[in-house]
Amino acid sequence: MRTFPSYVAGKDVESDRHVYAISARAALEDTFGALSLKRRLEAGESGGEDDPRVVGRCALADPQTVQQALAAAAAAQPEWGRTPLRTRLRLGEAIRRRLVATREEFVELMVAEGRPRTPSYAEIDGLLHIFSEQTLSWCAELLHREFSHDGRRIVVRRRPDGVVCVAPPQNAPHSNAIYGAAALLSGNTVVIRAPRSLPLGVMYAIREIIAPALDEVGAPPGTVNVVCGPPMLDDWLASPHVNDIIYFGGSEKGLAFQNDCIAAGKKPILELAGNDCAVVWRDADLDVAVRALTEAFNASGQICNVPNQVVAHPAIADELLDRLRVAAGQIRPGYPDDEGVELTPVLAQRSFFAVLEEALAGGAQLVCGGRQLEVDGSPSDTGYFLEPTVVRVDGLARSRELSVVRAETFFPLLPVVVPEPGRSDDALLEDVLDFVNTNAYGLRNSFWSADEAVVERFVGGVTNGGVIKVNDESHSGFFPYLPSHGGTGLTGGVFGEASYMMIRTTHLQAVSLRSGS
Repeated sequence: MRTFPSYVAGKDVESDRHVYAISARAALEDTFGALSLKRRLEAGESGGEDDPRVVGRCALADPQTVQQALAAAAAAQPEWGRTPLRTRLRLGEAIRRRLVATREEFVELMVAEGRPRTPSYAEIDGLLHIFSEQTLSWCAELLHREFSHDGRRIVVRRRPDGVVCVAPPQNAPHSNAIYGAAALLSGNTVVIRAPRSLPLGVMYAIREIIAPALDEVGAPPGTVNVVCGPPMLDDWLASPHVNDIIYFGGSEKGLAFQNDCIAAGKKPILELAGNDCAVVWRDADLDVAVRALTEAFNASGQICNVPNQVVAHPAIADELLDRLRVAAGQIRPGYPDDEGVELTPVLAQRSFFAVLEEALAGGAQLVCGGRQLEVDGSPSDTGYFLEPTVVRVDGLARSRELSVVRAETFFPLLPVVVPEPGRSDDALLEDVLDFVNTNAYGLRNSFWSADEAVVERFVGGVTNGGVIKVNDESHSGFFPYLPSHGGTGLTGGVFGEASYMMIRTTHLQAVSLRSGS
């Protein structure tokens, strides 16, 4: 059985208590039996360690180990912060190589913890873009610039904030742990909490990818530390060692935590909810648009950067909805280790049906879906899965009266808003721009149109969001140079913006150097 101790100051820290990971397939086949096995093992009962349903365990960090991790990061930071930028860029290259070398094994752990195979590969491919040569070089340009003026050498640079703590989310902890660890590249040291619900992939990511890459470039012990345990936000807020906290979660709790950070003198970096808007214009390539829009159902919609609402030009709305109905019907549940599976179990089923019922009562039309499903795809009142669901909402002006449009829905439910017909395209485009810009969230927006003038008006007019994707086959996909995370409003809090973690965990400093002769 794979076992991960805590990793603090470059050393393993063992524990007599562990968190056990049971395979997602076993949990779907026999939920009660799998959870019972997990509870017995974590209570310290003997027997069961060799059960094939057990895929690994992680040491449960005690309070002392949590504090040791923070102290180790603080002790390592001055030396690591003085490390030349070129060395830290080599760290990025080493992480990229390790991601490629461990790709298959990393995916197997993600699948064992419940991430379907297809999106697991996509997550790793996205990380390769975050650590690509292009993205690293772009961030390096922002970290250090030099100028000459009046006999002076002017340096404008970004300095590391110090110790950065990362609490990756339970819906995608594996890739987001590595995303948070990108703060290392700007000279910060990092402490990561592996969530008790899904600890193995996070531990693997740090121990097998990040830590060896740091060793390769000669980083001091304590540059990265990872512990598994209960929530540690209060410990981080109270610690004199901590400078930044990267928080993933819902907007309501995240904005409250933002206030706690400010009161404690910590920089909050928030990656919160998304309610991404996708706009399909009258001349859009519908084949391309539909491929991107069905990403709304990836991981059953339990990802923040998927399309959450669509505005469809009235001229193509009926055809778009017909195509979405067909495409959604081809997306099926299954075990995470089955090929081609995209759907995952949904815990918030009561919320799904409440939002759907409110939409239908408010005049929306059910296009497809709306049922619970068993793992084999059969309808059931007790199934863990939800059928990919599309609803039509007529009228742009009043659509946000419905929760399905106004709020992030963390389940496979996609509203397609059809504006009132009869308006000129110029007037309609202005209405759509206002609709996009008044979205309370601001992670990503996407747009499809063959008219370059219309595209320019849209891109020029959108102020909301961290990323705008135009005529792309993927709304959610990552690419070199583009930020993978970050946005405005309820997505990123008061300080939200497009997020390159190398930049977000730094602060500007200017230096004027004049010769003493």
